Amino acid sequence: MIELQGVTKTHTRGHTEVHALRQVSGQIERGSFNFIVGPSGSGKSSLLYLIGALDEPTSGDIVVDGRSLKGLSPTERDEYRRSEVGFIFQSFNLLANLDAVDNVLVPFLPRGVSAELRSRAVDLLKQVGLGHRLQHRPAHLSGGEQQRIAIARALLKRPKLVLADEPTGELDTKTGAEVFQLLRDLSAQNQATVVVVTHDQSHFAPTDRIIRMRDGQLITESALETR
Repeated sequence: MIELQGVTKTHTRGHTEVHALRQVSGQIERGSFNFIVGPSGSGKSSLLYLIGALDEPTSGDIVVDGRSLKGLSPTERDEYRRSEVGFIFQSFNLLANLDAVDNVLVPFLPRGVSAELRSRAVDLLKQVGLGHRLQHRPAHLSGGEQQRIAIARALLKRPKLVLADEPTGELDTKTGAEVFQLLRDLSAQNQATVVVVTHDQSHFAPTDRIIRMRDGQLITESALETR
């Protein structure tokens, strides 16, 4: 599904160049559950943001389902993110004045929400165990419940690709385990590819693919087929 072709990302800070990614190449298979791990500054989040078209590589290319992200116009990149990618971040990014259902529907509110879409949002919240909290606002929900809303929001569009950056960083161990199980279950049901950046390796399962990074490079071949 995802092919990385000599991806490099360089930031310029004054007269200094910082190399976030250095010639990263490989493939991520369709429908796989992937963890990207490594020390701070290893390039984990940079790689995730490039796959999600939140940023552009300095050189190289990322090809998703045969389509080059490098060749997309700004409008096409926006459409790729909106229609194909579900993002889950450590910060839940919920709106304080909206209840659980409307927070799931936020990406669709500017264009109008159909009865079918609202019904699907409610169903997703029930799947993540929040059927009894539909009308609650973020201030009245626990961190785990807020993250479940964020997951439901990411999955509402039925994305082909789910990208999560430290999704359990602010959650306790039990809730974190529940969130990962939820991601596994829902990704299996929707046949989505999942890529998670994390420092916490306690949630790995035997079938997961582990991508280890250091200094902007891949340092193992166990999860990402390097060339």
